[in-house]
Amino acid sequence: MDEKKLDHYRTVLLEQLRQQTEAARGNQNDALEFAANDDGVKDVADQSVKDVSQEIEYRLSERASQAVADIDQALLRIDEGSYGVCARCGKEIPERRLDAVPTARYDAECQSLLEQSSGEDEHATL
Repeated sequence: MDEKKLDHYRTVLLEQLRQQTEAARGNQNDALEFAANDDGVKDVADQSVKDVSQEIEYRLSERASQAVADIDQALLRIDEGSYGVCARCGKEIPERRLDAVPTARYDAECQSLLEQSSGEDEHATL
């Protein structure tokens, strides 16, 4: 992949990193506020709603943190010169796939095989 395209993907990834980092921080802060907020809830139903809301905030934070890690790995692959190359088969990942999923480590065929072998949806598109 030429340097101009790598610069393009680096820019895209850095913008995604900024957005996901902000999202992760916001979700973590919201989860901590839920945990620290003792509003005197005594009703079981109200406490259940509070618990579910807190769990959702934790999960959103985990998801954003994983996205940050994926972006960091993609930026590292750019620096190492392996970005855009399938980590499984060594073939070049099509730009169309990288445009859709800039953090992709595998081409679509290998991704599908990995998902099938791990028991994920056999019709997955990532």
